[in-house]
Amino acid sequence: MKVKQQGFTFVELLIALTIVGILSSIAYPHYVQYIQKAKRAEAQATLLSLASAMEQWRLENNNEYTNATLGAGATAIFANQVPSNSSATKTYLLSVVADKTTYTLTATPVPPQDADECGVLTLNSTGVKVAKGAAPNTQSCWE
Repeated sequence: MKVKQQGFTFVELLIALTIVGILSSIAYPHYVQYIQKAKRAEAQATLLSLASAMEQWRLENNNEYTNATLGAGATAIFANQVPSNSSATKTYLLSVVADKTTYTLTATPVPPQDADECGVLTLNSTGVKVAKGAAPNTQSCWE
């Protein structure tokens, strides 16, 4: 009596692994781009929330933006990182430069997030949004 063997041959296994490798090499760069775009969107939303907090600060402090601070402490109006949860992995660091009548908010990528082609995101008191990075069209970074 002859026993019939079941399973894959070595050649079939190599073909399957080759197909998986090709699909992975195509999908991984798109996945990384998607993750960067999601983190960038979170930083943009945080900058917009911080702008709202700056306007609230101005209303409560004699119509001035001065002395608005970020981080922990009693005088801080907002977190100094994205995500704002201090136990989470930082993806962007936030900073504010303010005088009496204007402010500029900045979100700087933290490595390894700094590979994002849009780079540093800024938002000022007049609503101008800028991305300073290696992207060929940085205007699309805020869309």
